[in-house]
Amino acid sequence: MSLARSIILTLVLSILAAAVGVWGGVKYVASRAHPRPGLDEMLHQRVHLTAEQERRIEGLERDHAGKRRAMEAEMRAANAALAQSYQESHAYSPKVQAAIDRFHWAMDAMQKETMIHVIAMRAVLTPDQAAQFDDMVVKSLTADGS
Repeated sequence: MSLARSIILTLVLSILAAAVGVWGGVKYVASRAHPRPGLDEMLHQRVHLTAEQERRIEGLERDHAGKRRAMEAEMRAANAALAQSYQESHAYSPKVQAAIDRFHWAMDAMQKETMIHVIAMRAVLTPDQAAQFDDMVVKSLTADGS
């Protein structure tokens, strides 16, 4: 095996090992962390909503939950395709890249859908409630608050 090929193989295996290590570390920390309440939960706990607002927001939450489940399933499927593609070639092949692109597409769609959901919930609120909600959204996005 040539020196260049050995270096490339070592680099690829190092990157793969690092990615697996990061994934394992994230899973470990996440399993031990106390989950922060979600934005929907904080909205219900911290903002005094009228019965009509509760009803409307619960409908939005139901719609969003279905879309979120579908996008999460797509991300799991993309990861399964990535695993299979890697197992087949043990290289950064076009199939590996396609699986990565598929995952990124699903993750992008989820983030966009989540922001559409947040904006839809905000539209149900009064200006004072919206100001409180905006603060919660910003803190949630920047991980500065719970």
